[in-house]
Amino acid sequence: MRWLLLAPLLVLVILFALSNRQPVTIGLWPSDLTWQTSLAVAVLAVSALGFLLGAAMVWVSSMPHRRRARRAADEMRDLEQELERLRARERAAEAARLTAP
Repeated sequence: MRWLLLAPLLVLVILFALSNRQPVTIGLWPSDLTWQTSLAVAVLAVSALGFLLGAAMVWVSSMPHRRRARRAADEMRDLEQELERLRARERAAEAARLTAP
């Protein structure tokens, strides 16, 4: 299923890269730092950086929710263990009542 969604996107990226090979000069404003690269590399690099920054922002913003879910899972595991102990105690008490004269 992933390949059905990913394949057309990869084809578009490859076509974009092949269609935009002309060189561009990229500069960083406050300094005189410039470099020359193809337009496709520049656009794809900026897009990748934006994607990574967005993913990092989502990951950081979801940290409290993940922490709360982890605590809830720990509490659920503890409660299930306590319930199993109570059931075992109840079974032992029931067995003792049945065997007692």
